[in-house]
Amino acid sequence: MHIGFLTNCLRERRLPEIIAWAGANGFAWLEVACWPPHTDKMDPSLDVSHFTQADADALNAFAKQHGVAFSCLTYCENPLDRDAAKRDAMVRHLYRVVDAAQRLGVNTISTFVGRDETKTQAQNFDEMTRVFTPLLEYAAERNIRVAIENCPMPGWQFEGLPGNLAYAPVLWDEMFTRLPYANFGLNLDPSHLVWLGVNYYDIVPKYASRIFHTHAKDTQIYPDKRATYSILNSGWDTWWKYRLPGKGEIDWRRWAAVLRANGYDGVLSIEHEDPDYEHTEELVKEGLLIGKKNLREAIA
Repeated sequence: MHIGFLTNCLRERRLPEIIAWAGANGFAWLEVACWPPHTDKMDPSLDVSHFTQADADALNAFAKQHGVAFSCLTYCENPLDRDAAKRDAMVRHLYRVVDAAQRLGVNTISTFVGRDETKTQAQNFDEMTRVFTPLLEYAAERNIRVAIENCPMPGWQFEGLPGNLAYAPVLWDEMFTRLPYANFGLNLDPSHLVWLGVNYYDIVPKYASRIFHTHAKDTQIYPDKRATYSILNSGWDTWWKYRLPGKGEIDWRRWAAVLRANGYDGVLSIEHEDPDYEHTEELVKEGLLIGKKNLREAIA
């Protein structure tokens, strides 16, 4: 099992700088953020808009010099957005991410299912099927897997509403029933399941064949605050907070053992969203190193 991180936490740095720092600090794998440039979300680590095979070859050669490889290309947006123009732009970008993955020799991309808040859950699954069927077929032709990240995105489109449909196992069942493609799976992040009350250890055997990639992020629970909130009205940073691995509720030694026992020997990719280590680049890097240390002890 290997340790990496999602590059969007170092949004002020260009991808070659991130690669050089990662290699110098013992990270052998990177999950590369691929949001479009010139958005108010974040700067892209990799701009896939005009990414050629020559660009891919040069990037792979540079990464190899630093002892780094790429585990996944990630673009988590809302491909079910109710605004047709926004949705079409996001979906077109996902196809570009697939193309970039093929050129780089990376076999997995990650995204959200998303949600149209004006439609029912069943209607959203209908939309998911319509949008993802051609994408999955396009990806399969290029030997690329599509891994869905399971963040609920509470309040993303509307207060109190989960903004990403794929946040719980019962919903994954519906997702895989409607889209029974071998290249359709999960970028599994246990941190979300902590505060949702899902037993993340026990679900692994059922979804083992669908776990294409994993995020390493923890969740800290505040019992005193929890007493006055509920899951239904909780948003970010209410009675829980995302933390670096080892600073929350998850037993990472047990988590790694469960993954291994069920055939996962891939990357634990640190998704750095710990507010205690976000205010400066130095703090972000310190947080990544803390996460790596804690994960290294867990998988030893």
